[in-house]
Amino acid sequence: MLHIPLLRQGQPYRSLEVARLPHYSTGETVVEVSQANAGLIRRDLLDQEAGRRALAAFSVADLLQMCAHAAEHFMSDALPVGEEAQTPDDYVRQLSATTGLPHVLVRKNMEKIRGVLAEMGNVLDGLTRSLDLKILDAGFGEANGHALSFYPRAESLGVVLPSNSPGVHSLWIPAFALKTALNLKPGSAEPWTPYRIIQALIRAGAPREAFGFYPTDHTGSGEILRHCGRGMIFGDTASTAIWKDYPGVEVHGPGYSKIIIGLDRVDEWEKHLDVLVASIAENGGRSCINASSVWVPARGAEIAEALADRLSRIVPRAADDDQALLAPFANPKAAVSINASIDQALEQSGARDVTAAHRAGDRLVTWQGSSYLLPTVVLCETPEHPLANREFLFPFASVVEVNQEAMLDVMGPSLVVTAITSDQQLIRRLVASPHVDRLNLGSVPTCKVSWDQPHEGNLFEHLYGRRAFQHTGAA
Repeated sequence: MLHIPLLRQGQPYRSLEVARLPHYSTGETVVEVSQANAGLIRRDLLDQEAGRRALAAFSVADLLQMCAHAAEHFMSDALPVGEEAQTPDDYVRQLSATTGLPHVLVRKNMEKIRGVLAEMGNVLDGLTRSLDLKILDAGFGEANGHALSFYPRAESLGVVLPSNSPGVHSLWIPAFALKTALNLKPGSAEPWTPYRIIQALIRAGAPREAFGFYPTDHTGSGEILRHCGRGMIFGDTASTAIWKDYPGVEVHGPGYSKIIIGLDRVDEWEKHLDVLVASIAENGGRSCINASSVWVPARGAEIAEALADRLSRIVPRAADDDQALLAPFANPKAAVSINASIDQALEQSGARDVTAAHRAGDRLVTWQGSSYLLPTVVLCETPEHPLANREFLFPFASVVEVNQEAMLDVMGPSLVVTAITSDQQLIRRLVASPHVDRLNLGSVPTCKVSWDQPHEGNLFEHLYGRRAFQHTGAA
């Protein structure tokens, strides 16, 4: 039986307690994963200095070179999974088996991770705003005639990861290049990607001591976030709420990403239909940067009908079908619960499921033994409807028609906003809004990410503090 061990300062450790991950369709066990209890995690985190000390022996330039080599190892090599070797094709099949993500989407996410590793210099350039990275090696230096000094806020970054999409792992990788050790809690159904990234970095020359890998329960996750100097958590509103006001933890919850079409562009909405569809459906609709709503000042019914027509063509396909764009739910109960919550909300007046007329049966379907939710577009008459600003783990979007002047006041916070407009007043309001984390001006899919731009917080500023610093030149 394939077994994934813990990594305790990079050393494999087989626990007596294991979790058996089933195939999303057959239910057969795909892999056993060692589980870390809270006490073991607490003991290990008493010695976080070893990881930072190991990374401090290298310059940032050295670590960037390791990232570049790791990019190719991740994409092309057979890497260890416990006592066995995992080829890239094995990785694709195994990840798909436990999460349901189609092979073609796994490969797209692999390329995203490879790209971040290969372009890590550009990523850090964006995060640090073009800081001379040698300053991090020395702890101080000069830029533009000013003395600068930075200090690490923590010896390690603890990360509680999700299972929804492999691409999300791109967000914690820069911590390694920033000389910060990592203690990772993988998603319960997706241990594959963080483990493979770690093994790719180790093969590229990274010190093992820099990595902890702790599959665990909620209690263990809390230990990681509390005892690492800095933390990062991904999850839904319920699982992340407790950490919202905890300054040492960066919270990545639902994105509520949106597309806005201004009054000056709404009559030409058909030109932008491909961007709308891609924003909603890319990556199976599983990412926080997928658009979950489209906000327009007019033409809402026409836009909703066109989206419903296009999205209703996305149907379940075999995992290895290159045309597969929809992922099944590894946990059928989750699909049933989401479907019920949508239907319950639709019982309230002011919204209708426009896609209902474009599909043959129900939204929730079983295909080849697996549960799927078919893409859904809901037309909301007011922004107050419960479905006007919701996010689900499949291609779902509301179309909300609202007066442009009131739009920014009622649409709520957004991880990404794509604004299709040339209206300078609207643009100024968007630029000034504290509720828009990423802003795309123009016909850009919400899911198109520029990795030299900080994403939902700046990891460099999370990991490093700047101190007041003066020197006489004798240092």
